[in-house]
Amino acid sequence: MTPSFPASAKAAGEVTTNPDELELAPGTKHENLEGWIPELATESEVVEALEKAFDYRGDVTLTLRDGSRVEGYIFDRRSGRSLAESSVKLFPVNSSQKLTVSYAEIARLEFSGKDRAAGKHWENWVQQYEKKKAAGETNIGLHPDALE
Repeated sequence: MTPSFPASAKAAGEVTTNPDELELAPGTKHENLEGWIPELATESEVVEALEKAFDYRGDVTLTLRDGSRVEGYIFDRRSGRSLAESSVKLFPVNSSQKLTVSYAEIARLEFSGKDRAAGKHWENWVQQYEKKKAAGETNIGLHPDALE
């Protein structure tokens, strides 16, 4: 995609770096999935739920068909022609080993962990920054929230 430059810059042969004048892609709206347990009755429901789990910014708990449970963060997924050929990769909370689980092995999916990015929007930080600045505070900085 070629950036869109203002006519005045194009006519003068200049390239602008003002981000307000460049073409911008829309952001992603994240659903609040924390605590959700999706229905996994059909193949399409399994695929859709695991796509959401891949985008989720917290841990999930998978209950496998053999009754075992694994909790962790999904960091990758592979789509195949069937559930048996598709898989997710996750970092289990109780191990340093990466684990691969076939979609066909998953009986239940729970969005069990805290969504680490929920409510942490740039606009919220800017609004707080402006309030502090207007109140005369100094040394205002960007400080991450504690994870736990």
